[in-house]
Amino acid sequence: MVFASITFLFIFLPANLLLYYLLRQPEHRNRVLILFSFAFYAWGEPIWVGLLFFSASVDYVHGLLVERYRGTRWERAPVISSIVVNIGLLVAFKYSGFLYETVNEVFGTSLEVPSFTLPIGISFYTFQTISYVVDVYRGEVRAQRSYSRFLMFVSLYHQLVAGPIVRYATIAKEVDHRQESLKDFTAGVHRFCIGLFKKVCIANVAGELVARYMDADPTTLTMGESWLGLLMFSLQIYYDFSGYSDMAIGLGQMFGFHYLENFRHPYIARTATDFWRRWHISLGTFFRDYIYIPLGGNRRHGIRNLFIVWGLTGLWHGASWNFILWGLYFGALIFVERVGLSRALDALPRAVGHGYLLLVAYFGWALFYFTDLSQLGAYLGVMFGSTADLSGGDELATVLREHLYWLVVALLGCMPIYDAARARLRGLAAGSVTRERWVGIGMIGMNLAMLAMATTMLVGRSYNPFLYFRF
Repeated sequence: MVFASITFLFIFLPANLLLYYLLRQPEHRNRVLILFSFAFYAWGEPIWVGLLFFSASVDYVHGLLVERYRGTRWERAPVISSIVVNIGLLVAFKYSGFLYETVNEVFGTSLEVPSFTLPIGISFYTFQTISYVVDVYRGEVRAQRSYSRFLMFVSLYHQLVAGPIVRYATIAKEVDHRQESLKDFTAGVHRFCIGLFKKVCIANVAGELVARYMDADPTTLTMGESWLGLLMFSLQIYYDFSGYSDMAIGLGQMFGFHYLENFRHPYIARTATDFWRRWHISLGTFFRDYIYIPLGGNRRHGIRNLFIVWGLTGLWHGASWNFILWGLYFGALIFVERVGLSRALDALPRAVGHGYLLLVAYFGWALFYFTDLSQLGAYLGVMFGSTADLSGGDELATVLREHLYWLVVALLGCMPIYDAARARLRGLAAGSVTRERWVGIGMIGMNLAMLAMATTMLVGRSYNPFLYFRF
């Protein structure tokens, strides 16, 4: 099941909200969330429910063991055990095929490559449970004594299958004692509707054009079509994932949870370093806090640590060499920025920095998209004129005319225009009951409009993937 579906929007979510708020006891509400979360997960992959139970149970026990053996020579053993078990599961289900294929290619062997269906969300909930055990070891949180509450934290369907990576420390108080409110609920509904609009009305439309151009034989494309295809993927991946994060954050607010932001308009950045402070923030901070800093950060072997982290960042996204190269590509950019490029960009007009970032991110997405490196080379060749047809062509002109207003909305949506306008409107309405009421009515109208547009497109179109489900 996905958030952007008729079943979720008009059956699953209303039923969950109704049953949740009909009950008064916190523990009963927690059980409702567990029930609906496992139903949500089992909807598409019932076979992997047991793996989710196992992962949650293992780290619930490890958290308790950390506190039990604190101050003894065994205090690190539960942390090491948790990391070994969780990374072992991740390697077995996500990377074993890649490892076998690599061995066969390097050594000329013919080992049988294992074939597993990737459990949805394993990259996200594995990191969540690892961070929980490590945070208990560091003394940043107390181990959760209630198994049902810990199971609820791990399985919350809002963020289970595609993030953001929610650390236990972020919502520890809300797991035990949360206060739902009408203000949070209405804010959550609005945030959810924004994410739904991003996903269905922008990402899905961009995705259809991506499939049209980037999945085609590169030799059949014109130069203009190849550039447009990569532009569409740059928009699709941003609106797909940031839209999902918006929906997850909004759903959390509806039930009294406050997840941290996962995107802050990354395409307005001026350096790759700043881009990654704004893109998939929960993943970046995980690697920073649990790998980069423990390795020594900038203080010791900084260059080595930088490339280890970025190699792992790429590998986290997929078991393929293109993802590793994509991660190292950004690691190299950040290294170059550290040794002087950032200072040079700061001395130039802001537009130069923005142009630099957009260009390097744009070509980075080509590396991200093509798992076949020969296909990547062919596509880039078309982009830089390897075909005879260097024009856009009549078909491209037609596509641009048909999508002109949509493209304007998509490009403007990458900038913090709406956030600034909303803040300005709320500032003008502050202190006046009448004006605040009209702002509230306007928000309701906007929510209904976004929901109606998304619903219409869900009914009328069949193309509705979530890119980050495969990670």
